[in-house]
Amino acid sequence: MDKHTPPITPGCTVLLAGFGDIPEHEFLVEEVFEDLLTGIALTGPLAGEYGEPDITLVLRVLTPPT
Repeated sequence: MDKHTPPITPGCTVLLAGFGDIPEHEFLVEEVFEDLLTGIALTGPLAGEYGEPDITLVLRVLTPPT
């Protein structure tokens, strides 16, 4: 997580890299673990879906926690 400025924290929105048939998308972070995040996809084909993406998929932090 050191590479992310600002840091990834619960309540922030991040941009996740695309994977498989899923394009880049925004993700609202609920919890942060050493190797993954939990939360809800905000955009893209998975919008509204709960997910547990690998933390290495984070391209950047878009908004700080609210």
